[in-house]
Amino acid sequence: MKILVLNAGSSSQKSCLYDITAETLPQEAPQPLWEGKVNWMQDKGVAEIEVKTATGEMLQESIYADSRQAHVAYMLYTLTRGATKVIEQLSEIDVVGHRVVHGGQNYRNSTVINEDVKNAIAQLATLAPAHNPAAVEGIEAIEQSLGEVKQVAVFDTGFHATIPDAAAIYPGPYEWVEQGIRRYGFHGISHQYCAQRAADILGKDLASLRLINCHLGNGCSLAAIKDGRSIDTTMGFTPLDGLMMGSRSGSVDPGILIHLLRQSNCSAESLDYVLNKASGLRGISGVSSDLREVMGAIAQGNYRAQLAWDIYVHRLCSGIGSMLPGLGGLDVLVFTAGVGEKSPGIRQAVCDALGFLGVKIDPEKNQKEPVDIDIATPESKVRVLVIHTQEDWAIAQQCWQILNNS
Repeated sequence: MKILVLNAGSSSQKSCLYDITAETLPQEAPQPLWEGKVNWMQDKGVAEIEVKTATGEMLQESIYADSRQAHVAYMLYTLTRGATKVIEQLSEIDVVGHRVVHGGQNYRNSTVINEDVKNAIAQLATLAPAHNPAAVEGIEAIEQSLGEVKQVAVFDTGFHATIPDAAAIYPGPYEWVEQGIRRYGFHGISHQYCAQRAADILGKDLASLRLINCHLGNGCSLAAIKDGRSIDTTMGFTPLDGLMMGSRSGSVDPGILIHLLRQSNCSAESLDYVLNKASGLRGISGVSSDLREVMGAIAQGNYRAQLAWDIYVHRLCSGIGSMLPGLGGLDVLVFTAGVGEKSPGIRQAVCDALGFLGVKIDPEKNQKEPVDIDIATPESKVRVLVIHTQEDWAIAQQCWQILNNS
């Protein structure tokens, strides 16, 4: 079965092609036959195309076109032509899976895409304006390039649909609930994948474990997982809630926003920019949203960079602590995504703060760029795993299951 995956971002469209020949899904993610990326960081009429294959062939070029769909179509045609050719024709693709950031309350499971689903994704752009429109563009590009191939939407919010109302509903007027204002949570594809991968690595049944998954990238979120289901998460109605992030503030006193609107003549647009683009590590450090650059500034004695680190760690540990009562304890702590996978300093700082739970990590293992292993010491009361998140493979798994079940 050939499965094409599209992972839409606000300024990029990543894609990969898997070929699953076994009768059952492999437990570990196979290497894709082909990987492509369209980057729109420059002028919208120009796209940077990057393609590589499992055999090492590569393509990099800039192209001009009148729409993003045309750019994506060009990327897809590299599947069947030139040095990056891996299939004879696009019709060999059996199914296409899309990461869709927001599914609202109606789409809690992966869903075969039809016109109604596509329209719903478009309408939910009000809740995910940077991502849902990009997903629709990807769906339409596939319609133009591959015709009637089956397409599947895999929702980032879906895994968190099991969060109980006490954790999901904000304590505002009840009319908010009726308007669909609630905690939806995000990074759900990553959280679900990493939870199952942790259970596989430990040789345990996921339903028997109490986990906290730390997805720490430019965007950051925690998920508390019990009985194999999400019971709490830090991102909320939007991806702005929760932890301090690269350039996002995370949770702040809403009274601050009222104060700014009254005293500074701020507009909704300017507040949106400040909270999403000029806060977090970038806002406090004044250096960068990239933790590596913040750490470099700390090494040079930069006070604001050190403060940014301290706030980041404090809020991360506080978030983890807030989830412990709902879980009734902790069996597994998982670190994933760019910072979670590559920052031994963050992992060490968090685990030191959780020492009262009996968390102990092996300093040598922690420093050796661990991937999909347990870095806790044998006597640690909590297993600590570093897992390479594989969102694309998780989407492919959902597509495989839908096709086999149908």
